[in-house]
Amino acid sequence: MVAARNGSEPAAKRARVLPPLGDIDIAELTAVGPVDGRYRKNTKGLAQYFSEFGLIRYRVHVEVEYFIALMGQVPAGRDLPADAPAKLRAVVDGLTVEQASSIKATEKITNHDVKAVEYFIKEQFDKLGLEKYKEWVHFALTSQDINNTATPLMIKDALEHAYMPAVEGILRALRERLPEWDVPMLAKTHGQPASPTNLAKEFKVFIERLEAQLELLRKVPHSCKFGGATGNMNAHLVTFPDVDWRAFANEFCSGSLGLQRQQYTTQIEHYDNMGAAFDAIKRINTILLDLCRDVWMYVSMEYFKQKIVAGEVGSSAMPHKVNPIDFENAEGNLGLANAIFEHLSAKLPVSRLQRDLTDSTVTRNIGVPLAHTAIALTSIQRGLGKLLVNESAISADLEANWAVVAEAIQNILRREAFPKPYEALRDLTRTNEAMTKERIHAFVDGLAVSDAVKEELKEVTPFNYVGYSE
Repeated sequence: MVAARNGSEPAAKRARVLPPLGDIDIAELTAVGPVDGRYRKNTKGLAQYFSEFGLIRYRVHVEVEYFIALMGQVPAGRDLPADAPAKLRAVVDGLTVEQASSIKATEKITNHDVKAVEYFIKEQFDKLGLEKYKEWVHFALTSQDINNTATPLMIKDALEHAYMPAVEGILRALRERLPEWDVPMLAKTHGQPASPTNLAKEFKVFIERLEAQLELLRKVPHSCKFGGATGNMNAHLVTFPDVDWRAFANEFCSGSLGLQRQQYTTQIEHYDNMGAAFDAIKRINTILLDLCRDVWMYVSMEYFKQKIVAGEVGSSAMPHKVNPIDFENAEGNLGLANAIFEHLSAKLPVSRLQRDLTDSTVTRNIGVPLAHTAIALTSIQRGLGKLLVNESAISADLEANWAVVAEAIQNILRREAFPKPYEALRDLTRTNEAMTKERIHAFVDGLAVSDAVKEELKEVTPFNYVGYSE
């Protein structure tokens, strides 16, 4: 192995992170899809990762970092100028849309996207006075060594800097509302009145679920493939048989890129961990979809009112309408996102023999479900901010459903060895007559139990029979 010299650097170092970009212009009114059109304001933060420009930028980044690391392994790196790494990284950081367009123009000639990136980088070597080193660009690599590192890097950065903060923002919003929502509430199972609960506790259910799945998502490794045309590093080994190329590749992927290299691959990565990440996001989306539907129901039941925004219109025909549009928008986008995530996680791990090209077009769509998810997260956050708890409606529902204390009464009677308490309460409550406090207390007064037990039974109300709800 040749030691690192001058401007070359050892591969084992902290992974370099690309700096964030500003807005990337696009004509919203002429975009084919809504994620880049109508909802552009909610998705533009993802453009730096999943746009064509973003993909090109990450490819250039990987090519440059590979060249820098490679120079520490081959004799040609001995006299590499000390400032070469910084100059090359400046090319990456300063990459413009115009330069990316020139790469696309080259692709029209080559009919190969990664080769067009390679040619662009070689042009930059000429401009930087590094022309003697330019044949080391993309040395011994296949396109998937670049794609299968650039793509997981894009996903990793997007999750860390866009997706996870947005989900955590919803968690914060929910936690902040818990004190305000700390009110007893009638539960509904099968759509019918059930044992009372607490409004805040019902949202703690979603908080717990989201936290658990978010933690599972964090544990999914961001893995990559880096090993030549069929995964064996043939070209590396035949040209420099004395270098431990597997160790180099492992260090490059983990140290320079912050990715976990798969040890045995075909021409492409396994996509198993990527599929696991998509499945984890899909589960989070499913929880959020469940949240949206529950909030929709609470609004329908008038447990929540919504803040009225001046100038907004709820219906083109009915002036009084204030609809839960944010949660409906989120529900629709979460469904779309999950349908695409399902295809990604099922399709990507399957490829004929050592590789077919079907993953290429599919991976270009990874940003689409994340964009629909981003739209949904924004809508949920906005919708939560509009909710106003309607305690009078919640209390009225509890007052109208005294039958729910029947469970409490029959279990206290079981404790007292009262004969057939379930059947007694069933006969009392399974009628079409309204069950009131007075009817419950009259029933209690007729029971053959002590006065102390009768008093205990009468103390149970729909408002305090909530169990552990804090």
